[in-house]
Amino acid sequence: MKQVICLVISVITLGVGNIIAQTHAVNVEDKIEAIISQLSLEEKVKMCHAQSKFSSPGVERLGIPELWMSDGPHGVRAEIAWDSWDYAGWTNDSCTAFPALTALASTFNPDLAYKYGVAIGQEARYRKKDILLGPGVNIYRTPLNGRNFEYLGEDPYLASVMSVPYIKGVQTNGVAACVKHFALNNQEVWRSHINVTLSDRALHEIYLPAFKAAVQEGEVWSVMGAYNKYNGQHTSHHEVLINQILKGDWSFDGVVVTDWGSAHDTKEAALNGLDIEMGTGTDGLTTSKENAYDYYYLAKPFLEMIRNGDIDESIVDDKVRRILRLMFRTNMDKSRPFGSKANAQHFEVAREVAQEGIVLLKNTKDFFPINPETEQTIAVIGENATRMMTVGGGSSELKTVYEISPLEGIQKRFVNANVIHTMGYASGPSQYGRVIPSSVDADSLKKAAIELAKKADLVLFVGGLNKNHEQDCENGDRKGLNLPFGQDELLNDIMDVNKNVGVILVSGNAVAMPWQEKAKAIVQTWYLGSEAGYALADILSGDVNPSGKLPFSFPVKLEDNGAHAFDALSYPGDGINQVYKEDILVGYRWHDTKNIKPLFAFGHGLSYTTFKVNNIVADNTSYNNGDVVKLSVVISNVGKVRGAEVLQVYVHDEKSSVMRPAKELKAFSKVNLEAGERKTVELSLPVDSFAFYDEEINDWNLEKGVYQLMIGTASNNIKKTIKVNID
Repeated sequence: MKQVICLVISVITLGVGNIIAQTHAVNVEDKIEAIISQLSLEEKVKMCHAQSKFSSPGVERLGIPELWMSDGPHGVRAEIAWDSWDYAGWTNDSCTAFPALTALASTFNPDLAYKYGVAIGQEARYRKKDILLGPGVNIYRTPLNGRNFEYLGEDPYLASVMSVPYIKGVQTNGVAACVKHFALNNQEVWRSHINVTLSDRALHEIYLPAFKAAVQEGEVWSVMGAYNKYNGQHTSHHEVLINQILKGDWSFDGVVVTDWGSAHDTKEAALNGLDIEMGTGTDGLTTSKENAYDYYYLAKPFLEMIRNGDIDESIVDDKVRRILRLMFRTNMDKSRPFGSKANAQHFEVAREVAQEGIVLLKNTKDFFPINPETEQTIAVIGENATRMMTVGGGSSELKTVYEISPLEGIQKRFVNANVIHTMGYASGPSQYGRVIPSSVDADSLKKAAIELAKKADLVLFVGGLNKNHEQDCENGDRKGLNLPFGQDELLNDIMDVNKNVGVILVSGNAVAMPWQEKAKAIVQTWYLGSEAGYALADILSGDVNPSGKLPFSFPVKLEDNGAHAFDALSYPGDGINQVYKEDILVGYRWHDTKNIKPLFAFGHGLSYTTFKVNNIVADNTSYNNGDVVKLSVVISNVGKVRGAEVLQVYVHDEKSSVMRPAKELKAFSKVNLEAGERKTVELSLPVDSFAFYDEEINDWNLEKGVYQLMIGTASNNIKKTIKVNID
């Protein structure tokens, strides 16, 4: 009778769902231990390294399946050959190309991030993938980083908030998200060997929070290591980053996967937390070895070290335990859904993300929106108006079902206008690891563009970058901040003959704009995926009111960026070492603290309507550790059309024992308002988030005192400030 009573009490206390979940977890762990007991040492080791470019082996004898991985994070990459980087040539591996993560970050909309994750996860599941290699959450430290377009911006709080729902969305499909690249992979030049040195404070305050959120809030099932070194040790098998922080402090129970080829030593890989080694010796079976994959660091050399007693068998058991746990969450979970291929619902999600991610940077005298009913001549100038942007860029390139170009989107929406296109400039074909110049005569292109501009009522210049090598592309950084291929000069010449020029920038990075004062309007559109042209036309026509906000600062010149304000050791390093000399002052923290005016600030983004922040009230005046500050903000749409504004809350400690930035983002909320509508918005700020990482105690420190809470619509556009006391 006592046992029955105890069971009833536990059901009442915990809830039936929790009991089932706990029982399931216990059963899975028991099953894992039972499987490990049946595995030979050879079978265990085999599970810890690749068998092909994108798979690791199972154990046929016990019915344990292979693990299959796919590049992301903007779509499921086309099938790669078993043993080379050639495409396999399938006809059924096209996908939805979702906007790049810079565009997702610009939405400031976590609900949309979840929809994005669910949709891409459905396609990964349909394609029988177990791990989707994304999202990328490395911090935007320099605008030259070739891979910034794959990441979520310069602010650790924004990256954290946007990555968690993406991860949860992907994993609802029984597909593991794989957050990357852990950690400090903030440039592509010398990425395979550069040794990064920075303060512990910068590490914990800037570069780790998004990874920590992915693990502790997103409950991500896998993490990818990085290529670079940190404090002299390669990060894919790192005692501090992986053993102490990831698997120790954060209690990560999933799998650590290398980036392809980022393992460097058997004993370090074994002892410092690496679980699955991929991509080492990427020639695979084409070597003289009978099976090159057996000669990975975590293959035969690992097996021999265990047999010799140099490494205890418990080490491989822990790796296999994690791999099996991942499998029970993915390909050995009998309840996981079937997924779905690229479909109308997925393309609609892609379009919605693109619409909300587009940022209106400048709009003189309401240049945009353009009335689609007006009969006029519109000159669309620029190679990016027609160039495919889902290809190129490295491992994130996609084979999409279709891609609507900006020109096609404009032509289909502005049917009453005479829309004429000319290239204006040419960049050359895309080639990974190489720059191939264009064979087209640049002077002829420029001359044709100027002649067309003279005849047009208005010009839409569609330029920017394009995912070629040394632009927005993996394994190479940009060479400078200016637009390539003579675009700056071309724009100036066009503006000399036509005053009605709107500039549409396609890029994943900030660019210099020496012509910005002459431009009537500027739009930042990112790489928008399959629905790019339609989403752009939605914004230009006013069918959709722009609501995107910049996830990173645009400096006027390169030296205004913190990483570039010092010598070459700060960026790109000396070829061996690199020191993050700007410390915690990354992005707007640098601009605002050093009083360096940006070209366009973090969080900036205009609208076709006008918003007014009317009032702000905190629920108290004094708070303690563990409390939550609850802010009530009244915002009104005082314009004539429906729109959305992003309320951003920044915090500053008025008197600190250490240097603190002028402001740090700690909360935001995207608010949709009809014309004339007024809303009261509630925002919550955990008091503990006001703390700094104290290097003297190697822990977070929340100091008492007065803190300013600044509410605005950009880091440089604060509307209201109140003060609270932390006791």
